[in-house]
Amino acid sequence: MFEEKPLNRENPENGAPDHQEDRRFFLKQSVALAGLTFAPIAFSQACDDDEVPVGNAEKVKLTLTVNGTKKRLTIDPRVTLLDLLREKSGLTGTKKGCDFGQCGACTVHVDGQRVLSCLTFAVMQHGRKVTTIEGLANGEQLHPMQEAFIKHDGFQCGYCTPGQIMSAVSCIREGCANSEIEIQEYMSGNLCRCGAYPNIVNAIMEVKTNGQKV
Repeated sequence: MFEEKPLNRENPENGAPDHQEDRRFFLKQSVALAGLTFAPIAFSQACDDDEVPVGNAEKVKLTLTVNGTKKRLTIDPRVTLLDLLREKSGLTGTKKGCDFGQCGACTVHVDGQRVLSCLTFAVMQHGRKVTTIEGLANGEQLHPMQEAFIKHDGFQCGYCTPGQIMSAVSCIREGCANSEIEIQEYMSGNLCRCGAYPNIVNAIMEVKTNGQKV
């Protein structure tokens, strides 16, 4: 822990033992050891352990309306909306992709606005309405955007499709579907590994052109 030094060193000027240097070294070590003696036990243990356990946060109560159903939940305040939907509510249609808000696979609607659920704390959505891909259809009747994606083969492998569809609906609702370039710019936050972008743009254009309510 401490640098080892000889107790007696010679003064470079006269070759005699340097008692002042030894005294300074002794005082430094004494102060350091005294600090460790009075350090909190938890701190001392933390220095010995490789991993420091993080305590459980106090649970909080939360009310959400998810796909038209009101839910009262008790959750860890650190839980994201994505994990709440997938792991506590069983709505696995919303996908966990990058978990850093970069791929868009986790896109859902909160009070009608698209959000990245992996970057959204669930506790901050208290009292709000959340819509996932499972809640977009009207019973057995698919949403017009879902039908358009099927028609234009815009889903390909399917993993990013729920997030793509949720963003596509918002694209029209927010008036950003007036041209292919506008749609491409709006949808650029949703990544498709399979390269279904042209088909996705065609699906959005068709729904917009038909004037269907989304």
